[in-house]
Amino acid sequence: MAQCAQSVQEFVQDSFVPMVGVLCSEEAERVTRKNNLSFTELLRPFCRLMSEGHIRDPNNQVQVVKNLRICINNVVTSLSTPPAALSSAKSRLLNEVVLSCQPQEGAVTNMIIAGNYELNFSATTPWFETYRENFLQSMPPSDHEFLNHYLACLLVVSSTEAVPVEQFLKLSQEQHRIQHSGDYTNPKWFIPNTLKYYVLLHDMSEGDEQRANGVYEDMKQRYGSQGCYLLKINTRTFPAEDDEQIPDPWSQYLNRNNLHSQDILEDLSPTVNSISAAGEDCHQYTEKDDVSNNVESHPLQLNPGSLPPFTDDMKKDSDNLAGGAGSHGACLTLNDHDHIRQFIQEFTFRGLLPHIEKNIRQLNDQLVSRKGLSRSLFTATKKWFGGGKVPEKSISEPKSTCGLLYPPEAPELQIRKMADLCFLVQHYELAYSCYHTAKKDFLSDQAMLYAAGALEMAAVSAFLQAGAPRPYPAHYMETAIQKYKDECKTMVLAERCALLSAEILKSQGKYSEAATLLIKMTSEDSDLRSALLLEQAAHCFINMRNPMVRKFAFHMILAGHRFSKAGQRRHALRCYCQAMQVYKDRGWSLAEDHINFTIGRQSFTLNQPEGAVLAFRQLLTNDSKQTATQQGAFLREYLYVYKSVMGENESSLPQLPLPCIQSSLTRVYFGHERRLAQGEKQAATHVSLDQEYDQDMAVMWCHLEEELVASANRGVVPGSFQPTQCCLNSQTDNLRQPLAVVEEPIIVELTFRNPLKVSLALSNVSLLWRFSPAGVSSVKENTTEEVTQKEDVISAEIIPEFHMCPEETKVARLRLLPHRTGQLKIVGVVYNLAAGSVGETASGTEGQHTLELMVVRGKQDLKVQGPRLNQTKEDKMLVRHGPDLRLDPIITPPMPLLEVFFLQFPTALLCGEIRKAYVEFCNVSGVSLCGLRVVSTHPEFFTFGRHATTTTPTASTSAEIGSAYQTCAATSPSCSASTEVLVPAEDFSQPCGVMDIPVEGSTLQPGQSTQLPLWLRGPDQEGVHEINFLFYYESTDKGNKMSHRVLRHTVFICTSRSLSVQASACRSSGPPLHSLDGGGGGGTLVFIDVENINLSESGVREFHIIQVSSSSQHWRLHKCINPSKDKDCRLTSRERAKLCFRATRCPPHQDATRDGKKFTFADVNLGNERVFSSSTPCGDFFFRGCRTSGSVMSSRTSCSTKSHSCVPAEDRTSDITNIVKKCNELDLNIIVIWKAFVVEDNRQLILEGQLHVALQTIGKEASSLVPRQESQEMMLLKFKSEVPPPFVIPPAELSQLVKTHLHYPETYTHPFTQDSLCLVPVTLTLSNCSLAQVDIIIDMRHMDTCTESVEVHSSFCWVGQTQYKLQLSPREVLGLTLQACFLQAGVYNLNTPRIYAKPVEQDAMCETSQQMASPAFIIIINSS
Repeated sequence: MAQCAQSVQEFVQDSFVPMVGVLCSEEAERVTRKNNLSFTELLRPFCRLMSEGHIRDPNNQVQVVKNLRICINNVVTSLSTPPAALSSAKSRLLNEVVLSCQPQEGAVTNMIIAGNYELNFSATTPWFETYRENFLQSMPPSDHEFLNHYLACLLVVSSTEAVPVEQFLKLSQEQHRIQHSGDYTNPKWFIPNTLKYYVLLHDMSEGDEQRANGVYEDMKQRYGSQGCYLLKINTRTFPAEDDEQIPDPWSQYLNRNNLHSQDILEDLSPTVNSISAAGEDCHQYTEKDDVSNNVESHPLQLNPGSLPPFTDDMKKDSDNLAGGAGSHGACLTLNDHDHIRQFIQEFTFRGLLPHIEKNIRQLNDQLVSRKGLSRSLFTATKKWFGGGKVPEKSISEPKSTCGLLYPPEAPELQIRKMADLCFLVQHYELAYSCYHTAKKDFLSDQAMLYAAGALEMAAVSAFLQAGAPRPYPAHYMETAIQKYKDECKTMVLAERCALLSAEILKSQGKYSEAATLLIKMTSEDSDLRSALLLEQAAHCFINMRNPMVRKFAFHMILAGHRFSKAGQRRHALRCYCQAMQVYKDRGWSLAEDHINFTIGRQSFTLNQPEGAVLAFRQLLTNDSKQTATQQGAFLREYLYVYKSVMGENESSLPQLPLPCIQSSLTRVYFGHERRLAQGEKQAATHVSLDQEYDQDMAVMWCHLEEELVASANRGVVPGSFQPTQCCLNSQTDNLRQPLAVVEEPIIVELTFRNPLKVSLALSNVSLLWRFSPAGVSSVKENTTEEVTQKEDVISAEIIPEFHMCPEETKVARLRLLPHRTGQLKIVGVVYNLAAGSVGETASGTEGQHTLELMVVRGKQDLKVQGPRLNQTKEDKMLVRHGPDLRLDPIITPPMPLLEVFFLQFPTALLCGEIRKAYVEFCNVSGVSLCGLRVVSTHPEFFTFGRHATTTTPTASTSAEIGSAYQTCAATSPSCSASTEVLVPAEDFSQPCGVMDIPVEGSTLQPGQSTQLPLWLRGPDQEGVHEINFLFYYESTDKGNKMSHRVLRHTVFICTSRSLSVQASACRSSGPPLHSLDGGGGGGTLVFIDVENINLSESGVREFHIIQVSSSSQHWRLHKCINPSKDKDCRLTSRERAKLCFRATRCPPHQDATRDGKKFTFADVNLGNERVFSSSTPCGDFFFRGCRTSGSVMSSRTSCSTKSHSCVPAEDRTSDITNIVKKCNELDLNIIVIWKAFVVEDNRQLILEGQLHVALQTIGKEASSLVPRQESQEMMLLKFKSEVPPPFVIPPAELSQLVKTHLHYPETYTHPFTQDSLCLVPVTLTLSNCSLAQVDIIIDMRHMDTCTESVEVHSSFCWVGQTQYKLQLSPREVLGLTLQACFLQAGVYNLNTPRIYAKPVEQDAMCETSQQMASPAFIIIINSS
């Protein structure tokens, strides 16, 4: 239970106090009315004694009476027997008492932390204490107990009476008549000889004090000094001054509505009727709504229909209840207060307590005199007291008492009377003994009502005994409650018993037993009692050692429901709010819905619209599990309440809960939306809100933009560079304010989610913004209503209708068009909200009116949360989020706007196919643009050509119309020699892959457009390729915050197979003198294998190889040495052709020039026309493809002779390696140009293309196909680094240092009969292929193992030296004359000498045998 202001002992003592009646003369009442008080009201604040009293028990032991309070009431007679339950008037007044006592703002609250729950609730429940106090005071008197029977009677007469003694006599006779005549059932008197105490009331302001004293002396002579008193009041004869503070102790008592006085009840009957009428109206309203409710029913469900108009708080002024208005005690001074207090003390100590002591002794003596005559104290002696009980039926008593009533002189009642007297004077030990004895007698007689009363008071007496000699018998109380409730049907007595027992159990920490007891007392006969007891049970659950939080909340809900049924709406609202602390955000969605709905209804009824709106808002924002019908009812209730609240205040737009805005999904797009294709024109894709964000693609676009910016700023990226972000979302970098351009739209994409199972209808949706002009500190705020008046600042788009289906997530795109530069902040969205189902069910004029009522206007703020910070330790420990400025753009001055269109742009190509397209650039803004550039992820895919090509012929005759190449007729088709062109590399160079777009004048004026040719080449690898272009341009007006703008374009090209080219090179085995061909240097053979790998899926019939070209700084294709030279090379599906060319070195004067690198293009045409390989597009694609592979533009190490003595060993090894590698370098790039004949739609098309092969090393094969990347195998993890092995030059590379050739006659005739020895001269030619000096050792001895076939004779020998040691200079050719000696005719292989070659710097141990390339056969013929 909640905390009480009193202790448990004080509460129980004050529940049972001595009762004193008052009979007052009219003149005495007139005297007290001067203070706006009756006589009983005048005494009430002073009825608690401040000092201790004493009595002696029957054993003559002194018993101390502490903190005694007496109850003084007017004697009001009644002819009817008091009912067992409270009357309807008293019940209504109890309801009003609870209603008038509400929790105060700022009252003390308890904070309890139980597990994950943090509860804050009221520490005290003063409304329950007030109810309990008034309930105990309003208990009707009963015959089975004497605690609320009058012990004494005050007879009050004014001193102004003519004969005061006569008035005392009349009052005494009246009291005697009331008590003993038998005409009145009420009031009830404790004992026949009631104490009469005579009070002479003297008014000091008008009476004669001397006369009063004389009368008082006469009274003392007549009644004794202990039976009368002179009370002097009204000492004050003038009004109190303003600065004088007179205490008013009566107000707190008068506001408690004394329920004992029947005259007050009569005076308050109009007020009570009005209050009860209001309560009945509320109750009828609830019942009526429950009947008409068409929503899903629930035991605690309130009606979700339309709400009634606001009602009053149903409060009455406390002054009306007190019987008058104005201040109390105006004629009394502080001395008068002391006089009254002294009077109460004199009456109690000298009159009441001695009277009680005397009666206790008398009862004890009567009972003890008959003790021992039977087993019980008086069970067997009932015959001495009038023959025992009277078995008669009582009309007023319930039948459950078995019709048993004891006569007043019955010994059972005498012992009960003695027990009650002892209890009233705090002699609890004797009282317990008497109660315990009496309850046995009552139980044996089956007098259940009497037995229940004895059990109740025995338990209370046992608890109040000093020192607690015996434990509290809680089972006594349980038995008493059960008998009161079930057998006697007296709920009032059962309730009193439960209130006492629960408070006692609570004081002992037995909260669970107390809660169980209180819950058992709930019933349907009294909603107010059930509500109060359920609330106290909830407090018991929360105050346990281990708080039972959910039980607390559940019983708070039950209490709130019963409060609502009792008309106590404020208390019901409080209970539901306290229970909400437990159920909120715990997954109890249905319970939350019920609580929020009830809070909303109660708040609206109590004229608290803000709380009602908040509660209904929670119903709509949570993920509700209610049915669609229930959710529709919730929505209608919210709209009705919202409409009622907004009807009073239309100026401000409050927050709406529906639909939910997923702020993290908010996207902002700056600029115009992309234009769709126009006829054959294909617009650049750029950035669109329909595209999904890809982080990897964003990084790629950023790298491309960095290349463009670096190219525009002389290769340096500025430190203030920020990548362009046209579309901002939660994954982009939003730490800086974005830049928007004036007169260009800003599109905000909002994601709305309808959490309900009913549709929503939004209308007039627009953005809410604030704008600060550039250079002005003032901020302009705007809503949709004000946009029409300020279109010169920002134009906002309004969506007239926006319908959302149940549980739908829908995107809305809202536009703003800024007209001025400055700072813009998008703060929210404003719209009208209506229930979609209302429009569906409404019909006719009435339905249209309902629809209009259900439409409300409001807003929602847009608050985008930035990314969580995770940099510092504090950020990691706490949850902090960085800024997100995507909704705070800066409006900049006008910028140029570029649109790009593509014409005849293909979607499918063959690998290496060349196609010509066109691109159109349009400046659609009012500002000139310049610095147009483009960069791509596939720079080898396209080219715009060169500005000027010196090698392009002035008049070219293409063999066919529409060819992408520049061609001319071949001069001599039968000639297989090449045509050479020297081209500087600068003609094709573009730094970092960025290409300047050749726009005329390098500037596009506003509204100007230009069209340029664009050559495309299909990628070398088949499949679907994503190719990205990024166009860059600047404004001619410098100094803007936005330095440049970019335009994105993405295409997908599907490529299919065409040809496969395999190329390899080897040194010519012919003599060097025959391979010079006028160019100098050694010759090389180039073998090209071309295979048609097309699967004929694209309709390709055959390929024609029309030309093979080469491009290199040092080599060139000299001629084709194929046997067939009279026809084109035609390849159908899966056919292969092998071509052989001779390559020679370029002339020495063409290797390098002062102007820079130059490339020699050599064209060997195999058909009737020649393609200019050095011009656009062939040369462009060659250079762009080579730049991608890094084979042509790589820097080369120049060969310079250095002093080897000063070079370290490591550098010497590196030099030797370079020498060996350069010896085998070829650096020859092959371009194979082809045509394909395609049949499509019964017509033949001719496609063109070119394939590139880069020959880097002699003896190593190269291919035009891009090798597929194979997945790397898993390697074992090594924790210890291994020592790298020493570098050893492979023997295969050393074998290429020297080229050898044997010159000899193929046949030689010799007469062996004449001369047995045949000597044949042989010349061995040695060519140094490297650029370093080479040491050579020639060993003429035969090898031990002969690998020749048996047909080849080996019986010959070399005549002369067996070993030669030579040294060849770089590029030196040396001839050595040898002689071979044969003994017989036959075929011999002369390639037997073993040749060792090594660079001069190489150690001897690294010598490697120089192997002969091929066998050299000679035929020896015998002439005889």
